[in-house]
Amino acid sequence: MKLCITSQGRELSSQVDQRFGRARYFIIYDQESGETEVIDNQQNVNAAGGAGVQSGTTVAQTGCEWVISGHVGPKALSVLQAAGVKLAVGATGTVEEAIQAFQDGELDPADEADVASHW
Repeated sequence: MKLCITSQGRELSSQVDQRFGRARYFIIYDQESGETEVIDNQQNVNAAGGAGVQSGTTVAQTGCEWVISGHVGPKALSVLQAAGVKLAVGATGTVEEAIQAFQDGELDPADEADVASHW
């Protein structure tokens, strides 16, 4: 299964980015192979609007089944849900720690946004 974790850097040792739509990077982690891919999300970091929708579309195109992040807004959540991507929020620490927390069942699925748009 492929996971997408919001990240402030390009490494598994980087901190989880608390904002989904304006995350600096998305780290795609394949649980079966252990391989990672980094997607630069710079175009949405300072976007005036639409960051959540654009980021959601980008992630949906990767084939990830889950997104792990600190928080998610309503528009991003709608895009992810429409693409069949599940979401876990409340992740903290490093990307590697967030993956482990997810695998240990410590992160619950999110069915609704936990922050407002433009957060």
